[in-house]
Amino acid sequence: MRDEINAIGLPGVVRRLDRQEMPLLREHLLRLDSESRHDRFNGFADESFIERYAAKCATDGTVVIAYLEGDEVLAAAELHPADGEISQLPEVAFSVDRKVRRRGLGSVLFRRLISEAKRRDYGSLRVTTGAQNEAMRALANKFGAHLTFRHGESTGEIDLRKPPASTVPGFDLADVLAVPEAWARVIARSQRDYWSWWLRMSRWQLPVPMIWQ
Repeated sequence: MRDEINAIGLPGVVRRLDRQEMPLLREHLLRLDSESRHDRFNGFADESFIERYAAKCATDGTVVIAYLEGDEVLAAAELHPADGEISQLPEVAFSVDRKVRRRGLGSVLFRRLISEAKRRDYGSLRVTTGAQNEAMRALANKFGAHLTFRHGESTGEIDLRKPPASTVPGFDLADVLAVPEAWARVIARSQRDYWSWWLRMSRWQLPVPMIWQ
C-alpha cells in the first residue's frame, strides 16, 4: 500500500481506522466544503447531521479505510454493514479532501476497501452517488458497478465474485480522466515504446557498412 501512495506522489499513509480513531472521520467530514459535503451525502448535511452520522459509524460496525497525513484524515472510504431496513447489501461511500483530489487516491482506497470486503466474505457491494458526482460514478464504473439513475441519484452493485473489467496493462482510463498528469504519462510511455520499436527495426533494415581495405 505504501508503494501505491508513493506512486501517486503523496506523503501520507493509507490504513484502517481503529474504533477510538473514529473522531478523525468526523473531523474530516466537517472540514469538507459545502459542494464536497453535498456530493458525499447526496444532499444537504449540516454539522449536527455529520456529528450524528460519525457517531453511528463508530458503533454500527462501519469499516473506514483512510488516507492520513499526520493525524489528519484527508480521504476516507467507508464500508457500511447491510441495513435490512435500507439496504440488503453492504454499502460503500467515499470522501476526498479537495487538496488531494485528482491524484488517483480514490482508486487506491477502493482497492483496499474491496480487499476488506472480500476478507469479510461479502459477495456484493452497493454504491450510491449523486447524479452530478462524475468522479464517483467513474470510480464505481471502473470497479464494475453498473449504475442506474433514479430519484436524483445513481445506484449500482459491485459483484465481488467477478474480476473487474479488463484494462490495458499500465493504462487506467478512470485515473487518466481524473488525473491530468496520468494522461501525460500515457503519452510519454507510448512515445517511448514507439521510438524503441523504431530503433530496433532500423537496426534490422540498415545495410551493414562496407569496410574498404
